[in-house]
Amino acid sequence: MKGLLKIILAIVPVMAAMDMSAAEKDHSAAKDHLQNHYKLYGFVRNYFAFDTRESKSGTGDLFYYLPKDRNLNELGEDLNAQNSFRFLALTSRLGVDVSGYHIGKTHFGAKIEGDFYAGLSGSTGTATARLRQAYATISWKDLPMRNDGKANVALKVGQAWHPIAADQPDVFDLSAGAPFNPFSRTPQVTMDASLGNHWILTASLLWQMQYTSAGPSGDVSSYIKYSCTPEIYAGITYKTKGFLVRAGADLLSIKPRWQGEVLVSSPKDNASDMTVTRKVSDRLTTISPYMYLQYKKDKFTAKAKTTYGSAGEHVGLMSGYGVTAKYDALNEDGHWDYAPLHSSSSWMTLSYGKKWQGTLFCGYVKNLGSSADLLNEDGVTAADDFWFNKNGFKNLNQIVRVSPQVLFNYGKLALGLEYEFTAVQYGDGKSYNKRGLSLEDLHWISNHRVQMVVKFSF
Repeated sequence: MKGLLKIILAIVPVMAAMDMSAAEKDHSAAKDHLQNHYKLYGFVRNYFAFDTRESKSGTGDLFYYLPKDRNLNELGEDLNAQNSFRFLALTSRLGVDVSGYHIGKTHFGAKIEGDFYAGLSGSTGTATARLRQAYATISWKDLPMRNDGKANVALKVGQAWHPIAADQPDVFDLSAGAPFNPFSRTPQVTMDASLGNHWILTASLLWQMQYTSAGPSGDVSSYIKYSCTPEIYAGITYKTKGFLVRAGADLLSIKPRWQGEVLVSSPKDNASDMTVTRKVSDRLTTISPYMYLQYKKDKFTAKAKTTYGSAGEHVGLMSGYGVTAKYDALNEDGHWDYAPLHSSSSWMTLSYGKKWQGTLFCGYVKNLGSSADLLNEDGVTAADDFWFNKNGFKNLNQIVRVSPQVLFNYGKLALGLEYEFTAVQYGDGKSYNKRGLSLEDLHWISNHRVQMVVKFSF
């Protein structure tokens, strides 16, 4: 018995050591797997912002669009000429990149990213987590081409930056150049094909979720839902020796109404016509093209972009659409005809430096009105017969912005200071011509914003 006990006491430490060694190996293998396939990233970011005027803005008033028009009381005081200040950390971000998985020559990856602004409304509410990006990737590398060239093809499926909004200016403000630059993250299926060293072809099918079209039912995704037609994007990129040129276009086809009240003939003899709700065949189809230029050399970067928006409010452009004709079932099938409102949106940035970085942003937006006469009476269009970007105002005619900024990068810490001057030319908003423009009593309204950012990245 004593002999058996000695054997057991000798074996137990050996078995324990073997188990510990196996556990350590499993832990080491799991750690290596995480390091090779998963990359955690993010930052803690605080904005401090002061404005001299009430403005259209979102995300705790940090996402800045434009100053509001005058609001005069009985004494002639402009109630919108009001200073304001805020500082918030709700745009802090957390994300995970997944890579390194493959089957043969097919590579797989993914990204999921979020921040914490959802649920915040004005100066009240509690910031909660919200989804920014979430997509999977499938790619094929070093595919053979003619003349010994190589091609890379990547497929992205999920929510990501809209291709027309992906090229952004070198600014640290939350709006990333909006409303001069398109802004949208949206569900999509996107294919990028890199052909050799210089050319990239891009094609996308896109849907609407957070950023939606305007219309008779408000800003909702139902217009594309009932159209059963995804957005279509196509673009081409050329790059060489520090230069990059990109051009593309976004095609949108929506149904502003899928049901409507229309006048129909009564099925009974000698009875008066009656109003019924029925399915209608409304549809609006538009194309928004753009061009982007970029040059980089050493510490200097120049960027410029111009976009011609046609009913581009779903990507943050200052446009929309309106009604050109209304029919009842006695004449047609009860549908309405539409025309898009157009806008020209352009920006440019010049930046220099690395540890100390200085940037100058200049932007310009022009409301061009509709491409055809809107429904009108004696040349005057009713405001209810056209719709506009919810973050703008129907009576705006043009917007100008100039913004210098300086950024100090110290390791993972960044400190930035920005001055932003934004001016809007408004009409009186009491009457609109047949192209949807307010041209009476044109006047300029401006805001001065001073903003600071403190950001720690990891």
